[in-house]
Amino acid sequence: MSLTARLDRLPISKPHYALLLIGGLGYTFDGMDGAIVAFLMPSVRDVFGLEAAQLGLVGSAAPFGFLFGALLAGYLGDKIGRKKVMMWSLVLYAVASLVAALSWNFEVFLFMRIIAGMGAGAESAIIAPFLSEFVPKHRRGWFVGTLAGFFSFGFVAAALIGRFVVPASDDGWRWAQVLTFLPIVMLLWWRRSLPESPRYLASVGRHAEAEAVVASFEDRVRASTGNDLPAVDPNAPEEEAPVKFGFIKAVKFLWGRTMWRITATTWLIWFVITFSYYGFFTWIPTLLVDRGIDVTTSFTYSLYIYLAQIPGYFSAAYLNEKLDRKFTIALYLIGSAGAALWMSQANDPIMVTIAGIVLSFFLNGTYAGVYAYTPEVFPTWLRATGVGMSSSFGRIGSITAPIIIGTFAAQWGFVGVFGMTTTVLVIGVACTLLFAVRTAGRSLEDITNSGKGAITTTIDKEGSNA
Repeated sequence: MSLTARLDRLPISKPHYALLLIGGLGYTFDGMDGAIVAFLMPSVRDVFGLEAAQLGLVGSAAPFGFLFGALLAGYLGDKIGRKKVMMWSLVLYAVASLVAALSWNFEVFLFMRIIAGMGAGAESAIIAPFLSEFVPKHRRGWFVGTLAGFFSFGFVAAALIGRFVVPASDDGWRWAQVLTFLPIVMLLWWRRSLPESPRYLASVGRHAEAEAVVASFEDRVRASTGNDLPAVDPNAPEEEAPVKFGFIKAVKFLWGRTMWRITATTWLIWFVITFSYYGFFTWIPTLLVDRGIDVTTSFTYSLYIYLAQIPGYFSAAYLNEKLDRKFTIALYLIGSAGAALWMSQANDPIMVTIAGIVLSFFLNGTYAGVYAYTPEVFPTWLRATGVGMSSSFGRIGSITAPIIIGTFAAQWGFVGVFGMTTTVLVIGVACTLLFAVRTAGRSLEDITNSGKGAITTTIDKEGSNA
């Protein structure tokens, strides 16, 4: 009996919500790490006497680490398992954050921000594919979109830290980073509570372990609901056969005849949203200050903007099932483009803030669609690698956006910077509508075993590692 079909017929219940909370907390602290730098930048600039170009490096440090962390985590997640990568990435992120808080010069601070970004990027890349492999097909878009919504809690937490901790003392920027170290205590919980993905276990030939995980999960769902489980669909596709692969073979498959269009589309969507997102959120407190708003008020306005992420994520999570991921992504990219255009024309600080709130709503809603969509279009044996590479390519946007804005804001001005963001978003809309595939209501195996995502003789399943 197909293990994947057994998982797909389960009703959403307490065991699923427990996984959602575990993964969601991981994303909460990833989001907090990504957002906290915006509130550290004014203090770090003064403490280390940084110029604009160096400040741009601070904004790009964590995204630079994200790039390599996501790339490495994706590959290792398919090689050694999702659970191990999740736990070790948490350790890396937390310890690096603590060292950054104690940094005695700019170079140490910058390097530790990169390492913390690697840990956060690794977690970010592995959690969504891990949880998507437990969730039934009829609720997967909502579930993973909701999971991504936990990022918003991290951004709000970062804004609160920026508002109340950073200005409280000269060392407030250090204490802010100490707080981002505290999630390491979650490691004790994760070690005991996290099962390994049964789809991953089956994909590497560990069928007895996969069977044990699925049976245990079924028992927990049965106990939670108090009902007998639905019958297994006899026509459901079987889980994929084990595939031996190395990094080079993985890249060749992703850009081979059957997958190149899906890969290119997914990478471009990730670049568009990540470029726009980090370009906006990294610099918004500084840009507000340049508009004549004092630092404390700027952080307060930023908190309002970050709060708009919450309804953005969760409204898109709802629409993931109603409209399909493809159309949810396109809709929220259109909203983002309109808000960015509005922001480029706003001069009054209040109007800038309102436009920022709307932009925050739509940008983060886009992420809820992207995080649900990406794990669905790659086969199990390469799912974490595919997500990791897509996320890594997107990080090129997050690295370049703060530098471009920091370097050219003086030349282009506020209007030019957000006018450019609008153009990038419009390109993303066109790409999504033309080339993204529909995934709602389909099993992961059905999506990747049909159409352009088919696994064909392109892959020698018995081949040696490349």
